[in-house]
Amino acid sequence: MKKLIIPLPFLITLKNFIKCGVIGWCMEILFTALGAIRRRELPLMGQTSPLMFPIYGSAAFFRPVFFLLQRCHVLVRGTIYALSIFAAEYASGRLLSKYDICPWNYSRNRWHVNGLIRLDFFPFWFLAGLLFERQLTAKPSSGSCAEH
Repeated sequence: MKKLIIPLPFLITLKNFIKCGVIGWCMEILFTALGAIRRRELPLMGQTSPLMFPIYGSAAFFRPVFFLLQRCHVLVRGTIYALSIFAAEYASGRLLSKYDICPWNYSRNRWHVNGLIRLDFFPFWFLAGLLFERQLTAKPSSGSCAEH
């Protein structure tokens, strides 16, 4: 029986996909919980959907772009990331809406585009893109605490 060999780049991408999915879920839960403060809902219940995991996880495929843009000013990088996230949010929202399973609907908000993206979320996506960049381009630690 042949031994299954999984190429290292695939494993790195899978690890990063999972990392981005978890980070995205955590950001969304925190963001929606903070929104509860505005509505004076004291339990501060945050929420997300399992459908969001692969959407956030897909940020892992942006890793080469992070390295490509690393010499650009932070305002340029953040703007490119926010616009890219808008595009991904719009495309994934359109796809999920076809099957009537889109977990978000921004139609009631002032700055929405077809109910699928909110332009007033630009600063949040700007920061989220920079967070994903930091997570996916950070150098691995040099060892355990015992070595220091």
